[in-house]
Amino acid sequence: MTDSAVPGSDSRSWARAIGDIKEGFGQRELWSHLGWQDIKQRYRRSVIGPFWITISQGVISLGLGLLYSQLFGLHIQTFLPYIATGFIVWSFISGCLSEGMESFIANEGLIKQIRAPLTVYALRTVWRQTLMFAHNLIVVVIIGAIFFTSLSHPYGLTSGVCEPSVICHPGYGWYSLSAIPAFVVLALNAWWVTLLLGIISTRYRDIPQVINSLIQLLFYMTPIVWPIDQLYGHGARAAMASWVVPIVHLNPFYHFVQILRAPLIGQAVSIGSWFVVIGITIAGWVLALLAMRNYRARVSYWV
Repeated sequence: MTDSAVPGSDSRSWARAIGDIKEGFGQRELWSHLGWQDIKQRYRRSVIGPFWITISQGVISLGLGLLYSQLFGLHIQTFLPYIATGFIVWSFISGCLSEGMESFIANEGLIKQIRAPLTVYALRTVWRQTLMFAHNLIVVVIIGAIFFTSLSHPYGLTSGVCEPSVICHPGYGWYSLSAIPAFVVLALNAWWVTLLLGIISTRYRDIPQVINSLIQLLFYMTPIVWPIDQLYGHGARAAMASWVVPIVHLNPFYHFVQILRAPLIGQAVSIGSWFVVIGITIAGWVLALLAMRNYRARVSYWV
């Protein structure tokens, strides 16, 4: 159990909240082992094990990529990588949301029997989702290799300047390595989301049902299977873009997806997306630390 079981202990302090996070992160062997065991247990007695994640993601991406490229009249060489990358990024985000809410509830037995920082269970969830992301990334690597020539060719540029009516696609370059810090930032956000929503959901068990209902809606509102540049054009489409595009930019999930997806498929990332993501990261960690300070000690009684 946590230190809330110690009579007279001042559990509601910033020092203890920050200490829990630092100590939990320091126990890497514990949460990494638990996360890996979750993957192995899920695919127990399966011949190819976790690679079913890769196959499933590949089939979905290929099927929807072929379908929507015909519906939208898009080139499969650029649209298939777009939709495949969007799917794996969204899978990581939605997985951290849905499973993050259940982090402490699912670990009820361990929380009540083992004296360990709560952060361990949050990191277990994030690490499990990271492993699944790594398996799904194989699909992006294969598709990127197949269409490497098309993705390396720039379009949407006039004299080296992005045209305002399309998403700028300068092609693969050194800036594509920005996908690495982008995923680190995404994982940092997944961490605070798991801590914050895990605590709230442990106290109010209706919260997971509400958020799970919203995740599907957010998927369709976020440019995952449809590219935002399709909103630009002439006539009715141009008139619609004038009010739809600002709404899309108000969707924080769009910016989280874009900072990782764009460099993986040779697109340029707007600096505005980075500002939004960094701002949410700071605000989210403040809320998570506040929740850890005030309610961390009660989680063992709520589960």
